[in-house]
Amino acid sequence: MGNNLLKGKRGIIFGALNDMSIAWKVAELAHEEGATFTLSNTHVACRMGEVVNLAKKTGAELIPADATNVEDLENVFRKSTEVLGGKIDFVLHSIGMSLNVRKKRVYHDLDYNYLQKTLDISAISFHKMLQVAFKQNALNEWASVLALSYVAAQRTLYGYNDMADAKALLESIARSFGYIFGRQKKVRVNTISQSPTVTTAGSGVKGIDGLIDFADRMSPLGNADAEDCARYCMVMFSDYTRKVTMQNLYHDGGFSSMGMSLRAMKQYNKSFDSGDVDDLY
Repeated sequence: MGNNLLKGKRGIIFGALNDMSIAWKVAELAHEEGATFTLSNTHVACRMGEVVNLAKKTGAELIPADATNVEDLENVFRKSTEVLGGKIDFVLHSIGMSLNVRKKRVYHDLDYNYLQKTLDISAISFHKMLQVAFKQNALNEWASVLALSYVAAQRTLYGYNDMADAKALLESIARSFGYIFGRQKKVRVNTISQSPTVTTAGSGVKGIDGLIDFADRMSPLGNADAEDCARYCMVMFSDYTRKVTMQNLYHDGGFSSMGMSLRAMKQYNKSFDSGDVDDLY
């Protein structure tokens, strides 16, 4: 049972794949909160994937698109305004993929063709999305655009590979386009730096289980899960955050502000005997 936080608002949600997806949780909650929206994913996902069930559940029209293809994105925004009966109030970019990660290519031995695809799919697609929306004048004043990021854009985390570069670019695009969209259209653009989350895309990251456990133990509030993130997105889509823009918003239980916790220090000390510690100096 929602609180009608998004009653009367129209949106587009990119990237819902299955019920593990953050975008899936966002769609479910946005529906509960009174929003109407369209869903978009790749042609294959729309034709054969579980997102068809989400569309039926939420009453959303499913619009296939390759998020790296400008013509496809033009169609998504044009058709969404037609289907929903007006300009768009919120957009979620929940898209990320690295072939280097999938193929287990380490960072010092990247395939550069794969890297180009990583950047195009995971970050440049966000610029294309914003540019299309800007040129079509598809967003209402005070609309909210969000993209999902991760703290690896600022810090080195083992196994995150070239996705860290993509997230850094993603956040830069949000700031640069956020300025233009804010001054000219009164539209806000932000990224949410989410805790490591078990999703289909995230499961390919090397050492993800250990990373999730470490972050959960280090964070004062523990990790934020997909449903927590969906709730945060509702607030960011709502009118309560009208003056928040060009920000990378950490939603990670406090992990991003931590250096060393007492719990981690005790575990660290237990992992060495005195001889091992001496050998390190």
